[in-house]
Amino acid sequence: MTATLADVAARARVSPATVSRVLNGNYPVAAATRERVLRAVDELDYVLNGPASSLAAATSDLVGILVNDIADPFFGIMAGAAQSEIGGGPGTREKLAVVCNTGGSPERELTYLTLLQRQRAAAVILTGGALEDPDHAAAVAAKLSRLAEAGARIVLCGRPPLVLPGAGAEALPAGPVAATLTFDNRGGSRRLTEHLLALGHRRIGYVAGPEERTTTRHRVEGHLAALADAGVAPGPLVHGSYDRRSGYDATIELLRLDPSLTAVVAANDTVALGACAALRDRGLSIPDDVSVAGFDDLPFSTDAVPALTTVRLPLYEAGARAGRLAMGREPVPPGGIATVHGELMVRGSTGRTRA
Repeated sequence: MTATLADVAARARVSPATVSRVLNGNYPVAAATRERVLRAVDELDYVLNGPASSLAAATSDLVGILVNDIADPFFGIMAGAAQSEIGGGPGTREKLAVVCNTGGSPERELTYLTLLQRQRAAAVILTGGALEDPDHAAAVAAKLSRLAEAGARIVLCGRPPLVLPGAGAEALPAGPVAATLTFDNRGGSRRLTEHLLALGHRRIGYVAGPEERTTTRHRVEGHLAALADAGVAPGPLVHGSYDRRSGYDATIELLRLDPSLTAVVAANDTVALGACAALRDRGLSIPDDVSVAGFDDLPFSTDAVPALTTVRLPLYEAGARAGRLAMGREPVPPGGIATVHGELMVRGSTGRTRA
């Protein structure tokens, strides 16, 4: 049942007039009262409606793009590409794309979805991996359902299909999500490790991303599957953030755990740069002493010295396609889900075959 202004007032223990003052911002309200009202609005998923709200009447031109970190080229490229498709086209009404930077916070992700619902967003694009937490997944599914019921088109880009509450382990293409573009992280990671194995590496360390992220798990699974198929025991694995500092610190730890490592696989290209710096600071040469591989093929990968071997994900193409899907200018893929495959890019950081 849709919450009413009276419901919010009852939850916040104030008058309906006070709720209106807080939401309209046209009358001073005590900070504690304001916080109580806004908390009730969030808990009830209250959405402004009616002619009294000029904001609500103007929001059909808004499209939200959720990213973990806009400073990360992985997200920036996808968001920029999506925005280029959202701005309008021949015979279409222009839309305003708003990039919502969550900082990787699950709470911020839910808050932005609530705000976009209140703004009556025409579409919402969620980029990057999902948090592997059942409660958060259920909360996201509920938010997206409310957005879809209000007419918003939902697109996932670089994210696995949404698992709806009660669906068990099976992802359902039906429901609030109009389309899902999911990256083949397992397959790309498997091919990367197979490349290192073909070069003769048997002592391979892995710098993984945050444990709670789907992207991390899928890439680790692909790596381990390649090792298992080759009958090679896994080397040490250290988790960290998707940033350069984490790559540096984790590589130092890998070398402590196994000084005989001949290769390091990094969670992404940014992490790989940190790994390279750590190896050099330990007096090791890349790739003569230790080979390094990344993932994503971010713009700086070819400019690294030596250039990074990595898996190229078509980030711009995926983001642009997500924008067209959000605008209804491209047919939804069969079943609502399309898998986007990566391409192995072999460069100098993995070197030649070892004797």
